[in-house]
Amino acid sequence: MTTKNDDASADLLIQEVDDELRHEQMQQLWRKHGSWAVAAAVALVLSVAGWQGWTTWQTKQRVQSGATFTAAMQSLEQGNKDDALAALGKVAADGSSGYRVLADMKLADVKLNAGDRDGAIALYERVAASGADDVYRDLARLKAAYLKLDGSEPAAVEKLVEKLAVESSPWRHSAREVLALAASKRGDEAKAAELFRKIADDPAAPQGVRARAAEMLAATTGAKAKG
Repeated sequence: MTTKNDDASADLLIQEVDDELRHEQMQQLWRKHGSWAVAAAVALVLSVAGWQGWTTWQTKQRVQSGATFTAAMQSLEQGNKDDALAALGKVAADGSSGYRVLADMKLADVKLNAGDRDGAIALYERVAASGADDVYRDLARLKAAYLKLDGSEPAAVEKLVEKLAVESSPWRHSAREVLALAASKRGDEAKAAELFRKIADDPAAPQGVRARAAEMLAATTGAKAKG
């Protein structure tokens, strides 16, 4: 019996020693790294709070930008061009990223309708060079290319849209139209006819683009036949 009690006492003593040793080790670790642990914990709390604050601010910005953009569209519909331009300019300068792109695109359209072709091109190029989604950047690049057909070297226009003419691009039909017009401008009627025919024969192409391509193909091949 005594042996069992002695064994139990020994086990308890060993347990107490182990506990004390672990306690001492923890104290040493705390003395050595405690300040860093506190700093890390505070940093974690601040980062979470900062992220939540940033998310809230972004949401507020999107709501404000959306309201201002909507007001600008309403002003345009009502013929209040000055108010619309002021609102669009505000969104383009200070709005959330998505609405900044929409504002720039709309401002470019307004400038183009007012006869400011260079101003429209500059805005389209700004969107094309921005961090916007590819679909907006590619559309802006395509619109700039259409406008540059009148006044720019065909090779520069072709370079703008050649990557958009691949099968995987949603803008391939319009990009091919630009390439065809550029080819015609530099005198390569065979290339222009090839591209126009490709568009005209593609059932997936938008009806308007197909119709224009068919007309241009007829004009191109007709002129070649007469020549």
